[in-house]
Amino acid sequence: MKPSKSTQLEGIISVTRGGIGFFAHIDFDEDIRIEHENLNTALNGDTVKVLMLPTMLGDKRRTGKVLEVISRAQTDFVGEITHEGGTWLLKPDNPRMYKPFVLENVPADTPVGHKAMVRLTLWVNPDIAPHAEILEVLGKSGEHETEMKAILLERGFASSFPKEVEDEAQALLTMRDISEGDVAERKDFRAVPTFTIDPVDAKDFDDALSIRKLENGTWEVGIHIADVTHYVRPGTHIENEAQKRGTTVYLVDRTIPMLPEVLSNDLCSLNPGEDKRAFAAIFELDESAKVQKYSFAKTIINSNKRFTYQSAQDTIDSGSGEHAKDLGVLWTLSRALRSKRVEDGAIEFDTDEIQFELDERGKPLKAYVKKHLDTMKLIEEFMLLANRYVAAHISEHSKGPGRTGKNPAASIAVYRTHDAPDPEKLEELSIFLRALGHDHLSKDPQQIEAKDIAKLMRDIKGRPEEAVVQMATLRSMAKAVYTDKNIGHFSLGFKHYTHFTSPIRRYPDMMVHRILAAHLNGSVIPSDEIVRYRQLAIESSQHEVEAVSAERESIKFKQVEYMSERVGQTFKGKVTGVTKSGMFVAEDTTRAEGLVRASDIPGDWYDLNEKHYSLVGRKTGKTYRIGDSVTLRLKSVNLDAREIDWQVV
Repeated sequence: MKPSKSTQLEGIISVTRGGIGFFAHIDFDEDIRIEHENLNTALNGDTVKVLMLPTMLGDKRRTGKVLEVISRAQTDFVGEITHEGGTWLLKPDNPRMYKPFVLENVPADTPVGHKAMVRLTLWVNPDIAPHAEILEVLGKSGEHETEMKAILLERGFASSFPKEVEDEAQALLTMRDISEGDVAERKDFRAVPTFTIDPVDAKDFDDALSIRKLENGTWEVGIHIADVTHYVRPGTHIENEAQKRGTTVYLVDRTIPMLPEVLSNDLCSLNPGEDKRAFAAIFELDESAKVQKYSFAKTIINSNKRFTYQSAQDTIDSGSGEHAKDLGVLWTLSRALRSKRVEDGAIEFDTDEIQFELDERGKPLKAYVKKHLDTMKLIEEFMLLANRYVAAHISEHSKGPGRTGKNPAASIAVYRTHDAPDPEKLEELSIFLRALGHDHLSKDPQQIEAKDIAKLMRDIKGRPEEAVVQMATLRSMAKAVYTDKNIGHFSLGFKHYTHFTSPIRRYPDMMVHRILAAHLNGSVIPSDEIVRYRQLAIESSQHEVEAVSAERESIKFKQVEYMSERVGQTFKGKVTGVTKSGMFVAEDTTRAEGLVRASDIPGDWYDLNEKHYSLVGRKTGKTYRIGDSVTLRLKSVNLDAREIDWQVV
């Protein structure tokens, strides 16, 4: 019997590592579950048509069946080549790709055990394996270069730029010199003390700070951002490639830029001693960092010095050296800005960032937690200030839903928003926290505000369970996204927020630059471009997710690789989670996480106490709780699966 149209739904499916599908639809509060045998070749992210299945007596969850795959979210995959029973196969790296590929037209000398990128050619019958063709053999599995390439390609990021993009970028070098037109149209800050503060290994500098004291006693702080859109114009090959990439990607050993090097490291980089075009947010701040006036302008700057975070910190700490007074004032103002944010309820997550020292072949020699410096906070505060005021200005001066202005020049805004957490997730977090002895979120989840979570973060500072509580809290949060609909930023506590300060490495910042410029010069953004911006905001959010995933995967690979040569050695670690089969532990120095199976905890047999998130010995009553310190022996490492097994000493 043919199903009625009312029982058929279209949308995007999510598929788990275990090959179970979940289909979200606006008509239902809970995702529709689709069992493996009902996926009908659907893969994670595919757009599908789903048939609702009858609900059986006693069942609470709705189930469904994929009738048709309308479009594939991904057709290129990365994995390891194998040859089994006379058949060439590719075992996918992506755990959500639940079937191996049968490879077509494979040359006899194709190396087994190497990784390759393949393209899905045919898969219409779920009872027959999907077929694919090899696009590129990447290299031997487990080797550094192979794995880094695989991580990028699996997520759709290309290491090199098409020739037409590079050619177009080279042609822009003719625009290097500052013209008379620039001087007439821009505010000239070349005589104002200006400098950049960036990581020691930074290759591009897209923000600079200028500072001077005005006659009225206030401090003028200019937050100058590389004027990328002066060079990158709509409709060009560079623009199209930037949209496609959406973001710069950072792996443990390399940076995959959004823009060609001619732009990112040269024309648009605010290098010291060079006249540069910028787009600035300029503030007059009193001694307590209250904003007295603000403006936005295209500027010309010449950075006096390139500081690293460490060299700027040394200058502030010693009170001597180049621009010592200027840095001291900026540090004082930034502390006042931060204090006000915290007072207003901003949440501060201090998550650890793992870095590696690699040899010339990419082998990890050392792993360590990156040092947090006050100068990082200094830069962060002024970037937040600029982003907040740009968003508020655009919102207040444009027309459209959720905006109060009447300026017809630009009826579009692109915000960086962060929704309030789902009450159910907050309830789960509250239960978890109470088990650890924290009652900060014990009130009605609907009533929990950012300031409640902010207080929790302050109170757990320095405690053994700090990292675990932070991670659990982050997982309960909604994802920050780019959108034209302003709902504010929950964790920052801002009513208006956007991304304006990194156009070299984020495409949404380029959109915001164009929108703000339209406000300042009264130009009209065409309606078709407005529609495109809305779609690009959605795409940029997805690019960001993939970029973060790539970075984390590269770190995970290096952590496991580092440990692979240390099997049998003893380490210190902390319990990060407990399950029926054992407990997860992260090593203190590298944060490399692995499993301690219950059978590898000596002296007793341990059972899970779900209520208190702990393992309890049957005979001894000895307990392992989240946050507990343990001494470990590295039992085994599986580099392919990125898995570590520990033993308790």
